Amino acid sequence: MSISKALQEDSLDYAFDEQHIWHPYTSMTHPFPMIGIKSADGCELITEDGKRLVDGTSSWWSCVHGYNHPVLISAIEKQLHQLPHVMFGGITHEPAIELAKKLVKITCPELTKVFLADSGSIAVEVAMKMALQYWQGKNNPNKQKIATIKRGYHGDTFAAMSVCDPDNGMHTMFGTSVVKQVFAPSPTSAFDDSNVESDLANLRATFETHHHQLAAFIIEPIMQGAGGMYFYSPEYLKGVRVLCDEFNILLILDEIATGFGRLGKLFAYEFADIAPDLMCIGKALTGGYISLAATMCSDNVAQGISDSPAGVFMHGPTFMGNPLACAAANASLELIAKNDWQQQIPAIEMQMQQELKGIEKLDAVNDVRVLGAVAVIEIDRSLNAAQLQPLFTEQGVWIRVFGHVIYIMPPYSISSQQLTKLTTAMKSVAKFLNQSENQTESTFLSHG
Repeated sequence: MSISKALQEDSLDYAFDEQHIWHPYTSMTHPFPMIGIKSADGCELITEDGKRLVDGTSSWWSCVHGYNHPVLISAIEKQLHQLPHVMFGGITHEPAIELAKKLVKITCPELTKVFLADSGSIAVEVAMKMALQYWQGKNNPNKQKIATIKRGYHGDTFAAMSVCDPDNGMHTMFGTSVVKQVFAPSPTSAFDDSNVESDLANLRATFETHHHQLAAFIIEPIMQGAGGMYFYSPEYLKGVRVLCDEFNILLILDEIATGFGRLGKLFAYEFADIAPDLMCIGKALTGGYISLAATMCSDNVAQGISDSPAGVFMHGPTFMGNPLACAAANASLELIAKNDWQQQIPAIEMQMQQELKGIEKLDAVNDVRVLGAVAVIEIDRSLNAAQLQPLFTEQGVWIRVFGHVIYIMPPYSISSQQLTKLTTAMKSVAKFLNQSENQTESTFLSHG
């Protein structure tokens, strides 16, 4: 019996879900087929009918320690009985103070101020607002635009959408409702390339034309995530810092996907040995157990905002500094501080490189790339996630494709056997797509 058929016969009300619940990036008239998850343990999701799926996405790149971790659960339970939530305006509490201390300690010395937000998208919104308000404090209110590179992704809220890829991103349908920002070409250099002169020349040309109106430049360091999982050279990021300084533009680093060890450094900016003016973090901040993000900035940025006409930073989410989320983050950072990830990530990287070797020879495969605990098989055409999903679940894995890529970003605690199951499934689907070059995927799936 297929997993989809089995799930239709259990206790979950899939009909209600299909008719009333709007899931991410789905249509209410042509809904994406859902998999019912009853529980999770370690690196596995357990379906309603008891099937175990090795999680290849860490629940959208956040659950880095695995599920049902006793340290994280204990921290949340303890905080739940003490202070689950309190407004952050005019009030503070120990979990928030402890978290801010940890973040200031583990990031570069320039980042001294911490604004606790609800989610990654809000952290980006906060960073952009900070940059705009900073220049008001510097008596330069004409700096009202944000620059970035193409192929980027920074979130789904309106300011964040404005710095996502304007041509092939997820938000092109919103047209003039989204503020028009300034876009430079994305870098062409691969991670191990040192020749980045032409890429930096393109960015210089953009800055020369627009620097008088640019408050900040925002970029995902080293890896462009949801824009296609592209890795670029640390030399390019070094050049970005130099150009931002030269043209008097603040540098915002979006480390929401890359922070806390994912690429092999605690933060991806460490590959380039630079410091940002502002930085956004989230996802793995709490180990994926509860939503929390943060925007960090320098003393200089904070001073500029304080010198602005408002005198205060104009943002205050209801759930800012939520004690439960801060407690989870503190526990997660304690696990990170044990430094197990420094052995886990290289081992994951090496195994993925070895097990995916040779798959790039398939005609349907454009590229195979691995960095840290991220592995990508780029296919030569756009992929239909709904049609391909059964091929993964039937192999006992949870892998969700998007765009042209089959990718995994597993929990750091994954076993070598579980990781092999993921890479085997990736190769299996890549081979299937290679065989189906001249036939529709639906034809193959109907006989699967």
